[in-house]
Amino acid sequence: MISEPSNVTPEQLLHAAEDGVRIRRLHEVRQLELLLAWADLHSGDPQAEPGAVPVRFGGPRLISLGGDGTPEVADLALVEMAIARHEHVLATRGALADAFDLRHRLPAVWEGVKSGRCEVWVVRRVARMSRALDRHRVALVDTAVAAALDQSPSRILAIAEAKVIEADPVAHQTRIDKNQNDKGAWYPKPRPGSQADDNDAVNTAGIGTVFARLDEADALAHQHTVDDLAAALAEHADVPVGAEPLDMDHWRAEAFAMLADPAAVLAFLHGIDDTSEVEEVAQQPSRDPRRAAEIVVHVSLTDTGAFGPLARVENLGPRLLTQVSDLLRRHATITVQPVIDLHTGRSVNSYEHPTDVKHRTQLRTIGDVFPHATGLFAKCGRPPDHDHTVAYDKHGPPGQTGDHNDTPITRHHHRAKTHVAGYTVLQLGPDKWIWGTPNGLYRLVTGGGTRPITQAEYHVYAHQAVTLAGDYAA
Repeated sequence: MISEPSNVTPEQLLHAAEDGVRIRRLHEVRQLELLLAWADLHSGDPQAEPGAVPVRFGGPRLISLGGDGTPEVADLALVEMAIARHEHVLATRGALADAFDLRHRLPAVWEGVKSGRCEVWVVRRVARMSRALDRHRVALVDTAVAAALDQSPSRILAIAEAKVIEADPVAHQTRIDKNQNDKGAWYPKPRPGSQADDNDAVNTAGIGTVFARLDEADALAHQHTVDDLAAALAEHADVPVGAEPLDMDHWRAEAFAMLADPAAVLAFLHGIDDTSEVEEVAQQPSRDPRRAAEIVVHVSLTDTGAFGPLARVENLGPRLLTQVSDLLRRHATITVQPVIDLHTGRSVNSYEHPTDVKHRTQLRTIGDVFPHATGLFAKCGRPPDHDHTVAYDKHGPPGQTGDHNDTPITRHHHRAKTHVAGYTVLQLGPDKWIWGTPNGLYRLVTGGGTRPITQAEYHVYAHQAVTLAGDYAA
């Protein structure tokens, strides 16, 4: 424990911060364990006690809080525990329901979080997401999430979401059907006082707000239309000399407002199409309702060789195959590209990574491979920087650029690696890296996430990296 943080070394601060994360996680697990122990003490039927007040007169009773396969607990016993936890009894009930699900329905996840591998709030959310599944189907979620606990919260939740849908596609189709009946568009009026409130989050002076729930395909089509119109408005706007151009959020709002008058949209597009300087722009396929669109769909096969019910659509997430079909229904022509074999690799004798190498690397890693990074390549607008794991040497041997020497990271992390002295990274294969930080933290990054390693482990891996590099170069 550091008593005075201002009198310690950078290394001590970093290790104290890391220890603090581990201690906090274990403390939160301890709170759930105490809650479970309390529930175990009050798992007997209070109505079986001598002189028990009948339930119809307000007496205590057993209630089920967790999903299928979890035990019951006496309802009134949780009131005192809520007082001890400094919270409302409903919050205590919610925490116990999550704890029940983790212990009884997600045992592999529970063991992982008890070892401090993940934030407790993440697995509690997984418990809530999967609560409607029966005790047998939830095992699919348990196995997949337990294997992903070293990944970032967003990736864990994305995996959990996919497995919940895969475990019961019929229930998910019911969710879809229900949402189709809950579509709508809303134009709320400003609340009294909001126009004079200088809080940016609530001020509505001169601004209107629109909310809409649409069919997913309709929402995507609407987004593309707004984006295209916004780009045209921005391109042909008169920007005063010396003034900063307005950002695309502004032009998307202008385009959205302009759609209220379709005749004005047509007149604007017709007007710019008539000018010679933008004639080429007017012929761009982005204005063609049949425009080309590329989507990357990851599918899996069942034991019988048929497609499974679930696919992962990049930029969108897990979708039923019926939803994928609906997304494609607007396109008259569909071209299926061949599957990319991620087991292959190649190298070239130039500095720039070829497009096919970049594509394979991004499909293998899915996101930024900097330690504990959360960025997903399919979710961010900017492509990653494909940095040479071992710096390129123009006088060096052939084949330096390829799958074996490619570290995809976001620009901010690339800047830190380049301009902050002391970062080291070695590649153990096409989807595995070891990192060292300036002040002695070491991490192993794989497709399964980030795992802390010791300095000794780092040196063992470093020797493997040298050996593997020779193998790949050969």
